[in-house]
This record gives sequence, C-alpha cells and structure tokens, in this order.
Amino acid sequence: LIPLQPQNLYGMANLIKFLKEWMLVIGIVCGASLYIIFHYVSVLHPAGPFLLGLCRNIQPVLIFAMLFLTFCRIEPHELRPHRWQLWLLLIQGGSFVLVSLLIVLFPALPLRIGWESFMLCMICPTATACAVVTNKLGGSMSGVLTYTILINLLTAILVPLFVPLIQHTEGMNFFTAFSRILAKVFPLLILPALSAWLIRYLLPELHSKLSHYTNLSFYVWAVALLLAILMSTRAIFHHDGSVWDLLEIAVASLLSSVIQFGSGKLIGAYYDRKTAAACNNRITAGQALGQKNTVFGIWMGYTFLNPVTSLAGGFYSIWHNVYNTMQLREMSKRKHN
Repeated sequence: LIPLQPQNLYGMANLIKFLKEWMLVIGIVCGASLYIIFHYVSVLHPAGPFLLGLCRNIQPVLIFAMLFLTFCRIEPHELRPHRWQLWLLLIQGGSFVLVSLLIVLFPALPLRIGWESFMLCMICPTATACAVVTNKLGGSMSGVLTYTILINLLTAILVPLFVPLIQHTEGMNFFTAFSRILAKVFPLLILPALSAWLIRYLLPELHSKLSHYTNLSFYVWAVALLLAILMSTRAIFHHDGSVWDLLEIAVASLLSSVIQFGSGKLIGAYYDRKTAAACNNRITAGQALGQKNTVFGIWMGYTFLNPVTSLAGGFYSIWHNVYNTMQLREMSKRKHN
C-alpha cells in the first residue's frame, strides 16, 4: 500500500474543494455534453426511448429524496410566512396577470412567443432544490420552503384562470388544469414533508441520523441538475421553429431571471435593514424568487401554452444555475479570506 503523504492529502482536499465550488458548472457541462454525444452518435439512438424513460423516472425520485432530507432538518413550526414573501408573491402573480391581460387584449402582439416565455418564467414556482443552494449561501431553508409551498398554491390558482384565455385548448377548464397542476405538485412537495415529519415523531433515532447528512442533499441535487440540463438540451435540439424563436425565448428568460433575482435581493435587503435579528433575507428572498422549478416550467409550457415556450424553462435553467455557481464561488472566496 502507498502511504498517504501530506501533499497527497492536500491535493485531495483541493480536488474536493474544486468539485464543491464548480459542481453546478460541471453538472451543466456534463448534462449538455451527454445529450450532444447521444444526438450525434447514431449507434446510441435505439436506446433513446429507454434512456428517456429512465431520466424521467429518476428525476422525481431524486427530487423526493432531496426534499425529504431537507425537511428532516426543519421543524414544522419553522414554516411560517414572512412579510417579504407577500411582496414576492405579488411580483410573480402580478407580472403573470399583467402579461396575460396584455396578450388577451392584443392577440397580434409583436414578439408574442417572447412575451409568453417571459410570463411562464415569472409564474414558474420556486425550485424544490432551492433550499439546498440557499443553505449553502447562508440563507434560511425554512423561509425558502415556506415560499415554495405558497407560490405553488398561487400558480395552481392563477394558471388555470388565465391560460385558457390565452391558449384555447379543447376540454381544458379551470378544474381540469387545477387538478393537473396539483397532481404534479403534491407528490414532489407535500409527500416529502409528511414523510419527514412522520419519521421525526415515530422514529426519532432514524430522524436524528438522517439530520446529520447535511451535504448529501447537495450532491443529490447535482445529479438532478445534470438530468435537468440534459432534458433541456434535448428540448432545444428538438425545437422545430426558427433561430429567431430561440433567440426571443433566450432573451425573455434571461430578462426574467435578472428581474427576479434582482428584485428578490432588494426586497430581502430591505427587511434585513428593518429587523434587528441576525438573518439573511437578501439571500433567501433572492433565491426564492430567482431559482425556478424549470422542469415544472417546461411541463406547463407544452401542456397549457404554445409548446415552443417550454424551451423557456430550459434556457432559464442555464441562467439561474450559472448565477448560482457565481454566488457559490463568491461565498467560497469570502470564507477562505
């Protein structure tokens, strides 16, 4: 056996540090590269249906596991609403309603695909993985999870109310759309919380052990991110529209990302100044508003709107993960200094 020298241990520590700091970029690059390789290597194409089904089945399992571990660390009484969350709900819900009314009043609106993409990115709920990143950045996991529940409920109400006015779909009414959204939200948001809290009270020893795996949810999320980017790249490659459509959607999703991260941080910073308690609402509100459940957004696009707008979720996934990588890198530098 070769003994571990100090320089080897130092090199391994640097490698682990590098992986933690650049985990998001690695996930983005690997996810996109894997699909590009699959797309251009024809010998792999027969396995396409199996691999697609595998990705779609693994994603919910990863999201459930990640949320379950996160809820294990949070007491139920910590999930309480805050005033800054009301402003975030107003931004998401208000922008969605305003753009919806604009499209209804002016059906021949220029850059309509861009407007629909912007609207979709604004109402898209907070990512279920948001609490993991927020915790890494020093924000409040309970604050993000509370907002995630609130915005999912608001989305389930507003989307069925306004989408039928924009995109007429046969057999689609409020209750049909509402039930479809709840069927998507409930298994991946409510069930992990209920499972974690049952274990908390019925199996306290197991709960105590699970609560110590603080970093495991981050690595689970990294794998989920890789699959999300892979599916987003697939959606872009399968797009049948023009390059201008892609550019329109990319710009609209980037604009909505900048608006939401920026406004969330401004609102959070305002409440940080108002309270004497030590908290980081700036990070928490910025992540809650800016980091999106893009898989859910893609599903809403091709289910309720023009299918091409589902690409907005794919582009948004790239923008918010690149920004999260920058934030994690900056946080690591500050800790090191």
